[in-house]
Amino acid sequence: MDLQAVKDAYRRHAPYYDAIFGVLLSPGRQRTVKLANRIAHGRVLEIGVGTGLSLPQYRPDLKITGIDISRDMLDIARRRVNELGLSNVEDLLEMDAENLSFPDNSFDTVCAMYVASVVPHPERLMREMQRVCKPDGLILIVNHFAAPRGSLKGDIARRLARLSHKLGWHPDFELGPFLAHGTLEVQGIDKAPPIGLFSILRCRNAKPLVNGAGIHAEATAAK
Repeated sequence: MDLQAVKDAYRRHAPYYDAIFGVLLSPGRQRTVKLANRIAHGRVLEIGVGTGLSLPQYRPDLKITGIDISRDMLDIARRRVNELGLSNVEDLLEMDAENLSFPDNSFDTVCAMYVASVVPHPERLMREMQRVCKPDGLILIVNHFAAPRGSLKGDIARRLARLSHKLGWHPDFELGPFLAHGTLEVQGIDKAPPIGLFSILRCRNAKPLVNGAGIHAEATAAK
């Protein structure tokens, strides 16, 4: 699945996203923002902000920047911010999650909700999240991760993988290989409805270097 396939999928989804996916993904989104409200501070980056459904739920003292690859989804998010007068939303930007334009160590917290299995190159997403998040900062990830191979759920997920281009995400996305791309310290994993389909990862940004320059260089070289 390439970047254009992702854009095409979410251009199709945008008109009905809130009515269908917004409802389906609401429990994980609400739990993730609730967690952020309890322990986050300062500047927050939400990667894959979509139509901005999460934006009204953040604490008003948190300064939120949202990015998304879909212009159609962002148009809806901007209308939502204007209509609700969300003054703590600093910016909503069209941007590739694999190539963020922010300087190193720009954010205290990074949230990636339902993004990891959408991007074409998850390893670049991981490196960019760590790069723009401050050392020891908070990284929250909510996503579907495929069950182990040989299980019924795992087998179904892998059979659905051939539909990735139409779905706009990878049903066979696995947690272990994703975490292996970075140096995050996972401090907790919670399950979110429906039927525990989604996992919420609470992570410390355990950067291996003094600054993010090395991580950024690796991410750039991988492109």
